[in-house]
Amino acid sequence: MISDATKARFAREVAKFPADQKQSAVMACLSIVQQELGWVSAESEKVVADYLGMAPMAVHEVTTFYNMYNQQKLGKFKLNVCNNLPCQLHGGQQALVHLQKRLGIQVGETTADGLFTLQPSECQGACADAPVLLVNDRTMCSFMSNDKLDDLIDTLQKSGGAA
Repeated sequence: MISDATKARFAREVAKFPADQKQSAVMACLSIVQQELGWVSAESEKVVADYLGMAPMAVHEVTTFYNMYNQQKLGKFKLNVCNNLPCQLHGGQQALVHLQKRLGIQVGETTADGLFTLQPSECQGACADAPVLLVNDRTMCSFMSNDKLDDLIDTLQKSGGAA
């Protein structure tokens, strides 16, 4: 289920910490799992727990505390639109509504083609660039007008689903 290459990446993360504190790599290991599988399943939490010598529930607590870990399979592109006040004051809600109409889905849903999942998110720390959204927890998009949102969707669709 978890490849040898992934376990090698786990080892590189664990090596960053003292030997008696390898549990400190739990967030990095969960991120690696998500990069490989697209989400963090209960089975993959157990693999991480076994690798780090942690109780599976301790790993699950981390997975469920942070919204960056997907606990179910999502679309190829997860679009998180900031819903905090600075983004709301600069069109964040309108951006979310525009994406819902453009993609034909509601918040929390995935498009029929499996490409897009739309989610609200908490502050992304780029208030001066509002409204912002984050693609796949990695790529920040700023000043997202309707035209920029349409361009983003077009670009992602044309990429053939490559992340």
